[in-house]
Amino acid sequence: MHKISKTIDWKEIFHLKNIILNLIGVAFIILALKGFMIPNKFLDGGVIGISILIHEVTHWPFGILVLLLNVPFLFLGHRLLGITFAVQSLITFLLIAFGMTFFHFDAVTSDPLLIALFGGCLIGVGMGLCIRSGAVADGIEILALLTTRKIGLNVSEVIFALNTLLFLAAAWTFGIGTALYSIVTYFSAVKALDYISHGVEQYTALHIISSKSEEIKELIVKKFGKGITIIKGERGYLPESFEVKVDCDVIVTIVTRLELLRIKDEIEIIDPQAFTYIQFIKEASGGILRVRRKH
Repeated sequence: MHKISKTIDWKEIFHLKNIILNLIGVAFIILALKGFMIPNKFLDGGVIGISILIHEVTHWPFGILVLLLNVPFLFLGHRLLGITFAVQSLITFLLIAFGMTFFHFDAVTSDPLLIALFGGCLIGVGMGLCIRSGAVADGIEILALLTTRKIGLNVSEVIFALNTLLFLAAAWTFGIGTALYSIVTYFSAVKALDYISHGVEQYTALHIISSKSEEIKELIVKKFGKGITIIKGERGYLPESFEVKVDCDVIVTIVTRLELLRIKDEIEIIDPQAFTYIQFIKEASGGILRVRRKH
């Protein structure tokens, strides 16, 4: 386990790229909440959804609610991910609270389907940009990470379980129709968040089996600058000639979505009969993944 830093990396917090991503992300979240969701009593998942629910029932200021309900999760974030992450997330929570308190504009639409789709996408994009900046805009993700370590469920299962309770409360308070549309909003947000967080840089494991494996190895390493792993295998075992088999190399490399298409096109030129298959992976680190520009 890596050691969590106990000092604040102010250079990381005030890096221009992170500041811009965070500000744009918060702006999208405020637009989604003010322009689509809150005026029409639509919920998202997590702390933001809980804040909307409490706001509609008690009429307490939403900005204050979202700040107060998120702050306790900062202690978990500090413990799990370090103090720099906690400070970045606190800044994000403060920006959301400030924007929701002092910026006022009319609802963009009252159409339930448009609210569910566009409101969800906007808040998902906003949260994804905040994650890109090194923070989170909703403390539920930190809670899910801690719960995962304690009970063994994965993060998506924990978040889904917590949000199921939230949407049941929404059905009781606002009616089943609004609750169902809120579920659509939530899934729109999840998809948008996932794409912004990983996007075209989501890593994919590409496996290649070819009679021209040496040429393909050279292509991947020298032209694309990717690392490869070779798995020794056997090919053959066809129904009409089960006894026939030959040794082969299974070439494995980790690529992004953009690189995947280019590499597959080049492989097809070398060997149109090459067998390839891909596996989407959640995370990859170490080795030669890509050249990262250092701050």
